[in-house]
Amino acid sequence: MDEPRTGVSAPLGERGTAPPLTAYRVNRSMAMPLVPASREREWMEATDRRFALRCLPLLVANQAGWFLLSAHTVRATWAGGKGAASLRVELLGGDPPCPAVSHFGHGILTWHVPYLFRTAPGYNLLVRGPANWPRDGACPLEGLVEADWSYATFTMNWQVTRRRCPVTFAAGDPIAMLVPQRRGELEAFRPEIRDIERSPAVREPYEEWAEDRAWFNSELRRPGSEARRQEWQKHYFQGSSPVQARVPGHQTRLSLAEFADRGPEDG
Repeated sequence: MDEPRTGVSAPLGERGTAPPLTAYRVNRSMAMPLVPASREREWMEATDRRFALRCLPLLVANQAGWFLLSAHTVRATWAGGKGAASLRVELLGGDPPCPAVSHFGHGILTWHVPYLFRTAPGYNLLVRGPANWPRDGACPLEGLVEADWSYATFTMNWQVTRRRCPVTFAAGDPIAMLVPQRRGELEAFRPEIRDIERSPAVREPYEEWAEDRAWFNSELRRPGSEARRQEWQKHYFQGSSPVQARVPGHQTRLSLAEFADRGPEDG
């Protein structure tokens, strides 16, 4: 996808500087790469005519965080029981120790994370599975960590969902996605439901969009039509709407900073 990215400044912390996100190594023997989350997904590339790549919300969500990558190849097989012994964990690639273990039982695969994370004051760290990266037979379990003060490390956990069906995490696979979020921001929202008929400023452009979409979809069925030539409408991808040719601040991709690896001399 070669759509241009509009310039959007990174949010700044309360002191006018970029909010820090620091990963302190606590276990060098189980080092895991930390990288900005990738935009690409194999299943999206494999859709008919790469159809999924037309969905900008999917593409941007793919990049909305940092990946924690496995440096090992691990296979987990759940026998279906509640005990920890019911989940067999095998190290298939990479030097021991194995970063993944059966700790909680119930088919839960626990990954030891070799970092203590520290966020800017007032920021939590959402620890979740990689966005839009389905894995057959296992589901990521999410956690929300107050990483601006806690001195405890956390684990990343996956629930194996299919009995006697091996699930393999290859070296280089993302096993977690890290997303900082400001604490208290969600609670500050005051959500409500309204009838669109009572909001003409919203209803009128919506109806114009809906009518145009219905016309375009009908034209797609007509051989030789302009809609057939275009294949799909690009309004959202281009950041346009019925009332604006270009929406200010529209993003078509994210550009997260890499983790800078500081040496011992940097503290």
